[in-house]
Amino acid sequence: MSNISVNITELKQLLEATPASHNIMLVGNHGIGKSEILTEFFKDKGMSVIALFLGQMADPGDLIGLPCKDEKTGKTDFMPPYWFPIDGKPIVLFLDELNRARPEILQTVMDLALNRKLAGKLLPEGSRIISAVNSGDQYQLTDLDPALVSRFNIVNFKPTAEEWLLWARKAQLDPRVIGFIDENRIWLDKEPDMKEGADTGLDKTPDRRAWKRVSDVITGKDDLKEINTKTISSIVGPKAAAAFIHNAATKRILSGREILAGFDKAKVRETLAEYGIHQLSVVNEGIYRHLEVEKVQDKDVKTYTENLMSYFEFLTKKRKEAAAHFANIYVQGTYENALSFIATKAPMLGMMLVSYVKGIK
Repeated sequence: MSNISVNITELKQLLEATPASHNIMLVGNHGIGKSEILTEFFKDKGMSVIALFLGQMADPGDLIGLPCKDEKTGKTDFMPPYWFPIDGKPIVLFLDELNRARPEILQTVMDLALNRKLAGKLLPEGSRIISAVNSGDQYQLTDLDPALVSRFNIVNFKPTAEEWLLWARKAQLDPRVIGFIDENRIWLDKEPDMKEGADTGLDKTPDRRAWKRVSDVITGKDDLKEINTKTISSIVGPKAAAAFIHNAATKRILSGREILAGFDKAKVRETLAEYGIHQLSVVNEGIYRHLEVEKVQDKDVKTYTENLMSYFEFLTKKRKEAAAHFANIYVQGTYENALSFIATKAPMLGMMLVSYVKGIK
């Protein structure tokens, strides 16, 4: 597909830059958090997001409301559906599963997308219309009329694994789930050996929503028993479950917090000395992610900054590739809070990181 692709950060920027009068169509797989991201974004702007699952609607009445007689004119009118804003405040109308809707539903959407009108009633000024469609042979889909498609700005929505990990940390998902995906990102949205767009039928495969459910069922359970394994298999499939259980049962990679709070401990340094470039890259991301999400207490600032400096010096002496990776994360500025912490609390380290990147040939 030749449409542009955006991650979560870019989607938010695109929403800021796009006039409310433009309709947007998000193309992507199921379970990647489209409605959650839109709800959070527009909630901060004081706008309600109304999600309508068009694939579940049986006839246009589910969308436009039921007909009734206008006693004044004697003509047929339509009662506003439950979601229609009667207070005049603009809303975000999220039309999910657009390409699973019946053709008669799509005809109603045509007028809505073009005129912002539903059964003669205008949406409040400033309202937005955003749709979402699935793409791929694994979905039972309805072909969309080119005239309808032309009324939307089309964007492929592909949130990155790093954005999901950052969300997972903020949402306090079980550390074992975060650690597994951090080390094995290929398992986040599918099985590694699964072909793109493959039809899996009723065979369960992993997705982002599913990993959240895995966290729900294992949180507070230190020892995972056979029934837990079966439960996890029912959520993400047996292959992903086996990989996850094996990872949870074996030695895990040190977390960012463990480095920031305890790099001065001999055991931590000895463990790091055994790591390869992949494991150290996971540690690097974990450090920045911790600083991004967690508010550092005043009593911990000195320890964190000293350990940050010592850790980077360790990398420059022992693992130059990992040092370059750590410095590049800083320069790229992906983690704004972490960047601010280093720039204000450890400015010398910040300058060293910038210089290190400039010195890479």
